[in-house]
Amino acid sequence: MTTITAIDHVQIAIPVGGETVARAFYADLLGLTEVPKPASMAARGGAWYQSGGVKVHLGVEQDFRANDKAHVAFRVADVAGLANQAQVRGFKVKHDDELPGHIRAFLYDPFGNRIEILKPLGEATSC
Repeated sequence: MTTITAIDHVQIAIPVGGETVARAFYADLLGLTEVPKPASMAARGGAWYQSGGVKVHLGVEQDFRANDKAHVAFRVADVAGLANQAQVRGFKVKHDDELPGHIRAFLYDPFGNRIEILKPLGEATSC
C-alpha cells in the first residue's frame, strides 16, 4: 500500500483574467512569492506561488465559482495581525473561535474563495 508523505501543493480556482487581482492577496497580503509556471503550462493562465514548502497554484476556470466551504488552511505566526491587514486592505474577514486550542480566522480572496489562517494556542510566535 502506498502512503502519502506530504502535500505537494494546493490548487485554488480563479476566474479568467484574475491573475493581476490575485497578486494583491496572495503575494502582497499573504507574502507568497510568485514563481514561473513551466512554459508548457503558462498558456493556460493562472499563477503559482510559494513560501518555503508551501505551494499554491491558482488555476483559471472558465465557469468559475468561489469556494466558500472548501478551503486551504495556513498556519501563521500572527492570526490577528494578518486578519487586521486583510481588513485594512479591503478583504473580507470572518473571525472564528470554534476550533478548540486554536486562534483562527477566515480570509476571503478577491474572488470569494475562503482561506483559513490559524495558530495553535501555546505555539511560540516567530519574529
